[in-house]
Amino acid sequence: MKNVTLASLLMTGLISTGAVADPLTVYGKINVTAQSSDEGDGSFTELKSNNSRFGIKGDYALEDGLQVVYTLEWQVDVADLGGSDNIKSRNQYLGLKGDFGTVLLGRNDTMLKQSQGGVDLFNDYEADLKGLWKGENRLSNTVTYVTPAFDKFSFGITYVAAGSTEGEDGISAAVFYGDKSLKKSNWFASVATDKDINGYDTTRATVQTKLEAWTLGASVQRQEPSEGGTSKNGAMVSAYYKMGKVTYKAQLQTLEDDQSVSLGADYKLGDKTKLFAWYTDRDYDASVDRSWLAVGIEHKF
Repeated sequence: MKNVTLASLLMTGLISTGAVADPLTVYGKINVTAQSSDEGDGSFTELKSNNSRFGIKGDYALEDGLQVVYTLEWQVDVADLGGSDNIKSRNQYLGLKGDFGTVLLGRNDTMLKQSQGGVDLFNDYEADLKGLWKGENRLSNTVTYVTPAFDKFSFGITYVAAGSTEGEDGISAAVFYGDKSLKKSNWFASVATDKDINGYDTTRATVQTKLEAWTLGASVQRQEPSEGGTSKNGAMVSAYYKMGKVTYKAQLQTLEDDQSVSLGADYKLGDKTKLFAWYTDRDYDASVDRSWLAVGIEHKF
């Protein structure tokens, strides 16, 4: 990531006013695939921009041990021809952090969405968990509170105002253990629940662990419409193995009789750049089966 200051973005204004710059970080990633897609009407080729994004984030020390924290992030479609949907809002919030924890206001991922950690090895691609499961929500009109970590445990809750949940207030809550990135701990686990979030009540449990060159993960979920209806259960297992510059990946996800199987490999070109390939086959019980084969490149900054 590249550190810059507001002075480098708004140099003239800050110099003229004598204002003190607020440190911030500019970050993002560009992920593009060339792929063959079969969504039920025969295969076709396309370029896909897989949630490429850019943003700024930072914090600023206040009095009494407080910090103001903020993030402004946008999705950009680098494979788009320049239509009105080329840039979309992602997480965008402002908040306060202190010994009490962190409070954030704005657009944000719900606690249940955040509870997946890194178990979804094909996040942002067609094999993303949201292809079969409910609960992958990023919503506006939210207030989020996350506690400090106590002996590797933390708790978070998101309140979603009615404007984002079809007329109903909603709650998303989760308990976390360990480190989502598996850098400070070899274990990550979570239990999360949604109540009246985007029309669904959902419960999810997730665990992931690192064993030398292997990283193994599993998740189970139960979901049902908030206003009544048939509940559905699902499970997912994932694994990746690092060997030199290559990471081999596999993932299986189910929801009742629907099933998604993915295989892939990443080749590391540098600390921030990789080539990759993956294949996903998705079988539906009551819909048309689909499959995708892709090769691509990703660069982070």
